[in-house]
Amino acid sequence: MARPLPPLLLLALGLAAAAKSPYQQVLQHSRLRGRQHGPNVCAVQKLIGTNRKYFTNCKQWYQRKICGKSTVISYECCPGYEKVPGEKGCPAALPLSNIYETLGVVGSATTQLYSDRSNLRPEIEGPGSFTIFAPSNEAWASLSAETLDSLVSNVNIELLNALRYHMVDKRVLTDDLKHGTTLNSMYQNLPIQIHHYPNGIVTVNCARLLKADHHATNGVVHVIDKVIATTTNTIQQIIETEDSLETLRTAVAASDLSSLLESEGQYTLLAPTNEAFEKIPRETLNRILGDPEALRDLLNHHILKSAMCAEAIIAGLTMETLEGTTLDVGCSGEELTLNGRPIIANKDVLATNGVVHFVNELLIPDSAKTVFELAQESEVSKSTDLFRQAGLSSHLTGSERVTLLAPVNNVFKDGLPVIDSNMRNLLLNHIVKDQLSSKYLYHGQKLQTLGDKELRVFVYRNNLCIENACIAAHDKRGRFGTLFSVDKMLTPPTGSVMDVLKADHRFSTLVAAIQSAGLTENLNRPGTFTVFAPTNEAFQAMPQGELNKLLGNAKELANILKFHVADEILVSGAVNALVRLKSMQGDKLEVSMKNNIIHINKEPVAESDIMATNGVIYAVNSVLQPQASRPQERGDEPADPALEIFKQASALSKVSQRNPRLAPVYSRILARMKENSG
Repeated sequence: MARPLPPLLLLALGLAAAAKSPYQQVLQHSRLRGRQHGPNVCAVQKLIGTNRKYFTNCKQWYQRKICGKSTVISYECCPGYEKVPGEKGCPAALPLSNIYETLGVVGSATTQLYSDRSNLRPEIEGPGSFTIFAPSNEAWASLSAETLDSLVSNVNIELLNALRYHMVDKRVLTDDLKHGTTLNSMYQNLPIQIHHYPNGIVTVNCARLLKADHHATNGVVHVIDKVIATTTNTIQQIIETEDSLETLRTAVAASDLSSLLESEGQYTLLAPTNEAFEKIPRETLNRILGDPEALRDLLNHHILKSAMCAEAIIAGLTMETLEGTTLDVGCSGEELTLNGRPIIANKDVLATNGVVHFVNELLIPDSAKTVFELAQESEVSKSTDLFRQAGLSSHLTGSERVTLLAPVNNVFKDGLPVIDSNMRNLLLNHIVKDQLSSKYLYHGQKLQTLGDKELRVFVYRNNLCIENACIAAHDKRGRFGTLFSVDKMLTPPTGSVMDVLKADHRFSTLVAAIQSAGLTENLNRPGTFTVFAPTNEAFQAMPQGELNKLLGNAKELANILKFHVADEILVSGAVNALVRLKSMQGDKLEVSMKNNIIHINKEPVAESDIMATNGVIYAVNSVLQPQASRPQERGDEPADPALEIFKQASALSKVSQRNPRLAPVYSRILARMKENSG
């Protein structure tokens, strides 16, 4: 009886089995999808209208698209197997023969023919261990007539050398084709570049492996989709020799990037052509070319950290640039796209240290833009019109370190406000001194504006707000300034809670009540209050007897008023689900959002975010009542020593005194104030 394997050995075997290359993983998935059709059948996605086929991974299987184009599923023998008449699937292994014979079996008869003509046949029929990356029949047919003629007209030299460049003098399977490595070819040991991508695609000098790992008695055959050519130039040398990259050549020299682009490595250069530079406004281009830091960021934004061949892109993916930003690289049919735009004019120009794709549009990163340019390209473009009309563009286009708080376009759906001195001052308070990053803002932080106002930062669970305006999108950091897109126009505070209430005639009854209850000093002092302020209309809605009783009992009045005040600032942008605040009276206040209207204890708020230096005010058209009423105190006894404040209380609002319902109440309040002073 066989002894069981030790657990550690079992684990090692399991890990080895799991560590398959991306190509083998995709091939295994294709086998699983095809097994219902018999043994060794692979499901293959074929691009409709072409002969292009791909082994499928799970995501592609369900999407049924390659480069946005529809595919159909076909079932064919997996590599190394063939059909047997009358039997299901592909039960038979291909006969094992030499490389020359295998070329004819795997769909590379043209390579077989040219091997014969160039006298390579004896070598690949004889003993040895070779790997050949054999161009498919279609690959040879796609060569220009001039190129093909130059090869076949000199079969003993040009064609033989070309074929030997497709060969390696050892057996190399797909598991050995590691990403970013090179193999020495059998033509002057010139390197062949290998890339093995996470999506299972393997490229050889940017030619895709179509049929891989076909074993022969003297090596391995891989069928590829292009005839590959030798390359001896670095990326820098390509820039120096291409006439269409003259402007890029000047920019690279000015930015000291030449040494990087001629060094060893595997980069992708998205090379902007002269045409791409010409499309940029001259003023913008001159600004960037004259700013070494912006120029370096611009060029690094065009360099990807790894070599990306066009054939490896079959769906959208995000790639990191040397600048530290990302680009969305994708494809649409035969065209490559960058950030969704088909701007690649020439692809897969191979270099010894990577690959070059020529682009006909300049990709300017945020870090090389002015704040004004950032705003024009964002969902705050209407704000830029407003700042321009107000004559504030100079703060957003120069080298001044600022942060712009720009309301999103939806704020101005009814049109832009008229520019006057007040609006210009308000807009100045949307420009913060210093270039900020939202991730470094903290609760309670104070920010200084160009309008000499001080703005507060509020950090909530679901939002980050500056005064009443909350950040609506990720900030964009430009060369000298940062753009914060905010959800509303900012309203900087103009005074304390009491100052704001006194200045608004809607709250004259509340002001008198606060003074009567001795709470004036509390709401004037520095603090962080949220006040749900009943309007005159709210008091008028109370039954006359209940109103008289409330205003006639100082302690009960103070108790009710404290129930309208929380000792923390909550702006409307922080209210998503239910938020509970502890009132100064002790009971909880429930703040919620319904149909884009703030509700307090289920009562709708008439106006939100009236900002004060020590808090925020919400206007409410009802007087809120605590859940459990407190015991009533005698009306002729002061509820709090702070009733001494009556002596210094402000004059009552004449507007409210003229109200026939409230006039008797004010008369009694005045009488009590005189008695206390006597």
